[in-house]
Amino acid sequence: MKKKLLWGALVALFLAGLVWAFWPSAMEVEVARVTQGRFERAVQENGKTRVRQRYVVSTSVAGRLARILLVQGDSVRAGDPVALVSPSAPALLDARSQAEQTARVGAAQAALAQAHSQVAAAASALAQSQQELMRNNALVQQGFVSAAQSESIRLAAQLRDSELVGAQQVEQAARFTLEQARAPLQAYGTGGIPAGGKGEVAVRSPVAGKVLKVLLQSEGVVQAGAGLVEIGDPASLEVVVDILTEEAAQVVSGTAVQLLNWGGPGVLEGKVRYVEPAAFTKVSALGVEEQRVNVIADITSPQEVWKGLGDGFKVDVRVLVQVEEGAVMVPVSALFPVGARSGLFVLEAGHVRLQEVNVKARNGIQAWVPEGLALDAQVVVYPDIKLKDGAKVKLR
Repeated sequence: MKKKLLWGALVALFLAGLVWAFWPSAMEVEVARVTQGRFERAVQENGKTRVRQRYVVSTSVAGRLARILLVQGDSVRAGDPVALVSPSAPALLDARSQAEQTARVGAAQAALAQAHSQVAAAASALAQSQQELMRNNALVQQGFVSAAQSESIRLAAQLRDSELVGAQQVEQAARFTLEQARAPLQAYGTGGIPAGGKGEVAVRSPVAGKVLKVLLQSEGVVQAGAGLVEIGDPASLEVVVDILTEEAAQVVSGTAVQLLNWGGPGVLEGKVRYVEPAAFTKVSALGVEEQRVNVIADITSPQEVWKGLGDGFKVDVRVLVQVEEGAVMVPVSALFPVGARSGLFVLEAGHVRLQEVNVKARNGIQAWVPEGLALDAQVVVYPDIKLKDGAKVKLR
């Protein structure tokens, strides 16, 4: 009898060991919580700054250029001489050359008239924007307009003011271009015979600004139309960045941008002014041909913050193509394909439940799930391929 009891105990112990050995153990998992906040999807590329209005000052006569004493960074005023050219002894000006130069004068006059019209249009737009700003200030004091709308109207007024300054500079440049076109005709008398001696001709700056680049500094012989100096306003900068055309299709005027790694502390804010209408082909570092297009953005952060930036500086541009406030988000690492949709595992009382979700958008870190998930719910990140619906789990 005792022998049978002993054998029975051994068999029971053996069976218990088998059950314990093959009983499924809880799988260790990592979890993260469902959060709610600001969702951003952005396109980030390398860009560079450039002066918004750049003017190349060229000579209108052929001759010997005296050494240019200006250096990069020098300030010049509109009308200041930037170079001196001693005209070479010209050949007789025939009727055809006189007609061509007269036509250039006519074209310069038409350009000046067009620039004058642009100045008038910009002045009208500025006056209208200032009136709207005055009305907005009154509404803000009465509490009828939000702070965001007020800031947008103020920035629009500043932009109109910058556009007027740019139009005035274009008009000034057109005026000096007309004077340069008239100069060869004034140097000749009737019949195309030179009217005077070989005096020096001063090449003058069409606008006020700073010298960005001296194209020809040493003394030498130059032809008519040769560029001598580049002039612009370094305080009036824009940012240009080329992005893929499929991403640029989502970018519109006014899209917010962020400028990173620009050389100073913090992040600079900006807005897209326009997207160029024509794309171009660019070969990537991997040798793949890509269709890209330039996006032009203005810096809206105070100039005192980025006064160290100059023309041609490198910046990292982050274009916010999609922004959603109060979005319900989960880590991208929690998602996996389930047919045509996405799925994730939700932790409930020590077990996981497979749930299919509709992902509205995603970036490199977070995915926006508009419905189906409770806030602060725990989801499994980096789920094991062996994990199944209803499986028992424990936190790692």
